Amino acid sequence: MHEVSLVRSIVNTLEDQFSSEELDRLTEVRMQIGLLSNVEPVLLQNALEAVQEGEQKLVGVKLSVELLPVLVECELCGSESRIENYHFKCSHCGRPTNNIIQGTELLIHQVEFAEAATVN
Repeated sequence: MHEVSLVRSIVNTLEDQFSSEELDRLTEVRMQIGLLSNVEPVLLQNALEAVQEGEQKLVGVKLSVELLPVLVECELCGSESRIENYHFKCSHCGRPTNNIIQGTELLIHQVEFAEAATVN
């Protein structure tokens, strides 16, 4: 299951970008995942839970996933089309196209933190 490797990569990225104090306040990681990325959101969630339990990383952090549809741009007419049922063709002129402009993403889109405690 490559999703565990992906979660570990997400953890490493977050650890590189934020301090341990910030990571302690992390509450949610929002991902954008394209339909062609070969990542199953349910399996990614299960992998996160395994890493949280087994490695004590990102404990209590919620994972939200936005699935991005596959979009192509036609080389002939310049139209943008949403791909349905893996039929890679322009919805306007009908020409086959593989000029994918969206759908392969695997991105940490946004992170949320709890408010920092103030000391009086």
